[in-house]
Amino acid sequence: MSTDRTAPRAGTGTPAIEVRGLTKRYTKRGVVKQAVDGLDLTVERGEIFAVLGPNGAGKTTTVEILEGFRKRDGGQVQVLGEDPALAGRAWRSRIGVVLQDPRDQAELTVRELVHHFATFYPAPRDPEEVIAAVGLEEKASTRSRQLSGGQRRRLDVALGIVGDPELLFLDEPTTGFDPQARRSFWDLVLSLRAGGTTILLTTHYLDEAAHLADRAAVVRDGKVVALGAPADLGGPGALRPVVRWEADGVTHVERTDHPTALVASLAARLAGPDGEVPGLRVLQPSLEDVYLELIGAAPTALPTTSSAEAVPGLPSDTRSSAVPSVPVAEEASR
Repeated sequence: MSTDRTAPRAGTGTPAIEVRGLTKRYTKRGVVKQAVDGLDLTVERGEIFAVLGPNGAGKTTTVEILEGFRKRDGGQVQVLGEDPALAGRAWRSRIGVVLQDPRDQAELTVRELVHHFATFYPAPRDPEEVIAAVGLEEKASTRSRQLSGGQRRRLDVALGIVGDPELLFLDEPTTGFDPQARRSFWDLVLSLRAGGTTILLTTHYLDEAAHLADRAAVVRDGKVVALGAPADLGGPGALRPVVRWEADGVTHVERTDHPTALVASLAARLAGPDGEVPGLRVLQPSLEDVYLELIGAAPTALPTTSSAEAVPGLPSDTRSSAVPSVPVAEEASR
């Protein structure tokens, strides 16, 4: 695009989003539900920030408050330097919103829709350049109802960025995509970030967050329970390998940075006549496993020892205590 998207914007010395102590509750049939419960969040300008969490965790309510679509009960919220509850049209022209299930005019063509949405903004991007940027040049004269799912999401993004937003909200952008379409869409999102757009992404796909996000927050019961780079969620030891074995009728589970040394020590001490250690398994927890543990959905199928067991031949600084309810991909998929 011809617009210089790397140029500094107004107020770039402050975060794009600052949230402190956010609360929101709903009352239905006399029952009060605390949807958001003292949530804190900071999104820096120019980053892709993912919000993760199960259904009902409060992430959708939080994002709707940030977009100015829903009122909060308490807390402080600043989005692009303004309170969304009080901000006017000028502020709205600085954000873009891509909803999960938009319902636009199905009979209008891609070109008609993008040109129409451009009229809503004081300084929009060139609609034809936007259509090209999202890869819909060949579909510009196609009615939106005739687009595939991936093409429809690209159109949604075109409508979200035609106003040249500083901040773009993406709500479950690749739901229902096939793998190839998802990868193609990821490239588009990364190109927007490279052009200077700050992006807040909500997704249920852990691989999507890992591929796209600079940082991520895991939301559970209306609170942020983990925050950081996707690979660092859960703490430095969350992705350490897990070794499981059986001895004296008890199943033992340990995390360790040195699984080979641990397995060698177990083999020397516990291997049977066939040379095998009973019940031996070495597992590498995935980001999904860590996420399941953080949201309280980790399986409890892994039994543990009642106390840590020292393994002969293994240096003391590499031993790991037994870990209760270690989430592992195979168990999590059951």
